[in-house]
Amino acid sequence: MRVEAVNQISQIYKPAGAKKYSKQGSVTNKDAYEISQSAKDYQVAKNAVANSADVREDKVAQLKEALASGSYNVSAQEVAEKIVSNYFDYTA
Repeated sequence: MRVEAVNQISQIYKPAGAKKYSKQGSVTNKDAYEISQSAKDYQVAKNAVANSADVREDKVAQLKEALASGSYNVSAQEVAEKIVSNYFDYTA
């Protein structure tokens, strides 16, 4: 057994000391972000939808008046055509 090698082995397992770093000039790296034009347009459209009314009160008032007066007529042919066209749109 070689006793003189013990010192070399103990140095390998010795905890490393704290390294000292010198500050050489100030680093001005900063994170930055950029919003794309399409994202800006999307935000404008989203705000416009959020600020608009959900129900068109003028249309609702017209339909209520037409129903109350009995002048609101719907063609059975048009209703049937819409039902059939919607059926084929969903099954295709």
